[in-house]
Amino acid sequence: MPLPSDEKVVQTSSAIVSTLHDIFGPHPGFRPAHAKGVLLKGTFTPTEAAKALSKAPHFNNSSTPIIARFSNSTGIPDLPDTDPNGNPRGFAVRFVLAETPRRVHTDIVSHSVDGFPGSNGQDALEFFTALKGGTITDYLASHPKALAFVQAPKPTPASFGKEKYFGVNAFKFVAADGKETFIRYGIVPEAGEEYLDEAALKDKSPSFLYDGVPELLKAGPIVFKLKAQIAEDGDVTDDNTVKWPEERQVVELGKIKLESIADDQAAQQKRIIFDPIPRVEGIEASADPLLEVRAGIYLLSGRERRAA
Repeated sequence: MPLPSDEKVVQTSSAIVSTLHDIFGPHPGFRPAHAKGVLLKGTFTPTEAAKALSKAPHFNNSSTPIIARFSNSTGIPDLPDTDPNGNPRGFAVRFVLAETPRRVHTDIVSHSVDGFPGSNGQDALEFFTALKGGTITDYLASHPKALAFVQAPKPTPASFGKEKYFGVNAFKFVAADGKETFIRYGIVPEAGEEYLDEAALKDKSPSFLYDGVPELLKAGPIVFKLKAQIAEDGDVTDDNTVKWPEERQVVELGKIKLESIADDQAAQQKRIIFDPIPRVEGIEASADPLLEVRAGIYLLSGRERRAA
């Protein structure tokens, strides 16, 4: 996973990491956003539709091992699960394609709201800078995209396994015959969605979401359907804030089955660096400028975390 080649992108990514540290406080060894999390292991099984859309290995192999991470928003490692600032929740999935002779993988990074506070890295930096400086109300008044993100409903789920998640950016699938298709990911819980109101949250412990993971696993795997919304000609693919019409076709790509909690949590959480850019044959990044900035944030903060 290399740093972006554009130095301005790297500078923007670095500035966002620093700003997040300023907002949430320095917590060495933890992520500057989505600091509180849990890693799980499982498998991904693709559908025939996935094979038709992309020649990516995990869409064509019979199954692929995965490592996944549920997380709370903010850079506060001990944020109570009952705190609404923990929304949107995060869900990252790593498809482990090879371990030898070198490690090969590709990731999906998603969260539980269909949106982001800006179209590019500069938008994101300005948003977090306003949040840090106490000028967020004025900022939102003049930035409708950020306002839409802030106002989007972000209910607290009854469990990580009863929440839906969205890939922020568009990607280009390339099929074996060369056909190209732009998509956006959605991850839907097989058990259905369930959310808690304020009254229900009052009876929950500060770690109820994380305590609930091993309880869910006792009953069997935590299962999600990985889906793709298919773009049509004219749909915007380089700006995550521009949504595609709801009537666009949605295809099921496969099932994500989380089967156990990963061993050695502390060490693995420090080491693993998820990558918003696919970097695998059969899936390409779109021209969305936010992707390179997000990749820079993940790598720079990951290097910090490993060094702590």
